[in-house]
Amino acid sequence: MAKGLGKGLNAFFSEAEATEEEQIQELSVKKCRPNPYQPRKEFSEEAIEELKSSIEEYGILQPLIVRKSIKGYEIVVGERRFRAAKKAGLEKVPAVVREMTDQQMMELALLENLQREDLSPLEEGAAYRNLMKELHLTQQALADRLGKSRSHIANLVRLLSLPAEITQKVNDEELSMGHARALLSLEDESKLLSVATRIENEGLNVRQTEQLVARLNSPEQEEKPKQKKDIFLQEREDVLKERLGTGVRIKKGKKKGKIEIEFSTNEDLERLLHWFEK
Repeated sequence: MAKGLGKGLNAFFSEAEATEEEQIQELSVKKCRPNPYQPRKEFSEEAIEELKSSIEEYGILQPLIVRKSIKGYEIVVGERRFRAAKKAGLEKVPAVVREMTDQQMMELALLENLQREDLSPLEEGAAYRNLMKELHLTQQALADRLGKSRSHIANLVRLLSLPAEITQKVNDEELSMGHARALLSLEDESKLLSVATRIENEGLNVRQTEQLVARLNSPEQEEKPKQKKDIFLQEREDVLKERLGTGVRIKKGKKKGKIEIEFSTNEDLERLLHWFEK
């Protein structure tokens, strides 16, 4: 069973695979069609090509799970295998035919993709939203059912409210989930696209994006005149920035001061720590 999924889903995962008692049939590829509730909208051509090569050499090792429909069969589990089989020129595919409701089809399709970590953040969020709608579940109820945290589901569903231009950047990994969550906090939605562009152009990390959004949400703070920094401190900042290769701020109080050094990743932090150990 997929890591992190609830105990109540054991039955679903056992249903996602053919059992020894079930009869495997050879179905015409032309009579099979994709699951209308498939949450995954994009399939990696490279992965399909690799699976096609495997099928040409070894055949389809695990049968598809399908449901009888008015016009042939709907694929419940195994659409990737089906696509690769078509590409390999197969006329028939091994399959198990089961009776299944629309809700079961929707849930199994989501779980199969979650098990393989195949979904983009937006596809996953859309699948959660559809499940809650069709199964009449709250976010907490769905979280309990899937063994996910409610905040994980809530954050992904909230992403769907962002403009398409931004969600596409998240899918393309041009913006991270952290960037997207920060953008969701922006009160003036008309500024979303310009802020997203600024994140890319200036290479802002998540923390910097959160600070930018906070300033935009409180414009009166932006208007306050900045205190002129001590020339000596400014020079020391510049020296440290050059030596460390990252942002540095020196703040001096009445009795003591502090130095703030920025880092973006764990590896970046290790680099900085190593520098101080010299």
